[in-house]
Amino acid sequence: MSDSALSGVLAHRPTCWVNPDKLPVHAVKPLCDWIVPEEKICDAENRLRRFAPLIETVFPETAPTHGIIESDLREIPVMRTELEKSGNTSVPGRLFLKMDSHLPIAGSVKARGGIYEVLKHAEDLALDAGILRETDDYAKLTGYRDFFRRYTVQVGSTGNLGLSIGIMSAALGFRVKIHMSADAKQWKKDLLRARGAEVVEYAEDYSLAVAEGRRMSDTDPMSYFVDDERSMDLFLGYAAAAERLRTQLEEQKIRIDENHPLFVYLPAGVGGAPGGIAYGLRQTFGDHVHCFFAEPVECPSVLLGMATRKFGAANVHDYGLSGRTEADGLACASPSDFVTRIMTPHLAGIFTVDDRSLYRYLRMLYHAEGIEIEPSSCAAFAGPERLRNDPGMVRYCSGNGLTEAVLTDAVQIVWATGGSMIPPEVRRQYLEAHL
Repeated sequence: MSDSALSGVLAHRPTCWVNPDKLPVHAVKPLCDWIVPEEKICDAENRLRRFAPLIETVFPETAPTHGIIESDLREIPVMRTELEKSGNTSVPGRLFLKMDSHLPIAGSVKARGGIYEVLKHAEDLALDAGILRETDDYAKLTGYRDFFRRYTVQVGSTGNLGLSIGIMSAALGFRVKIHMSADAKQWKKDLLRARGAEVVEYAEDYSLAVAEGRRMSDTDPMSYFVDDERSMDLFLGYAAAAERLRTQLEEQKIRIDENHPLFVYLPAGVGGAPGGIAYGLRQTFGDHVHCFFAEPVECPSVLLGMATRKFGAANVHDYGLSGRTEADGLACASPSDFVTRIMTPHLAGIFTVDDRSLYRYLRMLYHAEGIEIEPSSCAAFAGPERLRNDPGMVRYCSGNGLTEAVLTDAVQIVWATGGSMIPPEVRRQYLEAHL
């Protein structure tokens, strides 16, 4: 890690780490094809399409997209202007919000990977039992709740992954057990219980909730554990977002190429969702996409894991950081070993954001565009605000041929990771919060 980035992290200051190990796509393609072959991502998308009739049947709100779980890509020009005023800078190109905050069913980015893994598990069980063939109309599985009730699905979560796993599993008939860390918001626990999930609460952080959930699941042969730290299926569910984004950009007649670069900013907790999405984006857009993660100042576990090359063994507490943050979805003291390793040649960098800024961006977006998202989602707005004035990001641009002329035609996407399921009274508290 550079001295400036390390000093910023240790001083609890917002900082930016530029990844020195990022490589051109062609240089890592053989390794990528071996670890996560493109056909696996295509297979994930095909599986989601097979389940679309079931999704539409169980969740009528997906009828407009015929059971495909997808979010809008919305340009936010007023927010762009407000960021320029707030940061005393210029935000080049066009600014968009990828509204995974409003994904159907679970209202967060976790609806991609979490729901996909539950569906794949259900498909595997049904195929093995002989009650399903891939050529069937998958809506038939709604009549097999008694079959699925014999099985349990478990997961460790700070909130949003638990919501996606819990809601989808319960809808199919699975028994559900969600192991939630101390950082999880009460309203998320209440919602899960209302949907029929058993919530196991821990006074400790996310890592213990995952470890205990994994241990308890391993003792039950009828239990399946969704492992946010290690799951390839979760990763594939997230990676499938890239081709859908390409379609949305094409529908809006937006070009992505050497002279029209794409910047994508993704909030990161343990790293699974942003890692899968960023990986898919690199496979889809190649060297024309530049992905940055956003993490809390007190809990930059992915940054520390990648920058120190300790990967999953890194822990924010070892660096004098509290791990505490208002961004509950990002409160993971140690990152995914799998994700930090696989993203090493792909990620542009990581910037950290203080909690005060989360609420500043939250209020700014609401007043500028009328969009409400949760604090964790707001961390990504630091990307476009700092692109032209943060020394690390300026250095990254100059080192990658991203001149002022090129940046003028850039497309910047802030990936909103959660928010539409927030209860009204909690929304009000967020808007009124001043740290």
